[in-house]
Amino acid sequence: MTIQLDHVIVPSHTRDASARRLAELLDVPCGPARAGPFYAVYVNDGLTLDFVETEDSFPVEHFCFRVDEDDFDRILGRIQAAGIDYRSAVRGPTDWRINTDYGGRQIYWNVPDGHQWEILTVSYARRGG
Repeated sequence: MTIQLDHVIVPSHTRDASARRLAELLDVPCGPARAGPFYAVYVNDGLTLDFVETEDSFPVEHFCFRVDEDDFDRILGRIQAAGIDYRSAVRGPTDWRINTDYGGRQIYWNVPDGHQWEILTVSYARRGG
């Protein structure tokens, strides 16, 4: 059996703006979802992040995207051009550095909505990257 993650609901205080901001940083399409109260970010052919508006408080969620070296450079460039603080550690101060401890490159940032976003070029969570 093959199991694939199809979509994740992302709580947001500014649904449309937050979805558009993430889509711009990742350079992927976005737009109102076909049904329901969601604004979708189409990460790839099999995964959608569905932003939903809420006035309630919500926990900071962590989302990690594995990308190739060229996409890493492009996304990092868009983050830098947007003036978004980023760091080399999952927690800690903004240091504007790239982590290379796991055989690839990775960074973390918290825009939009305070969620913890990560890009990396080599997965440290699974064998074989």
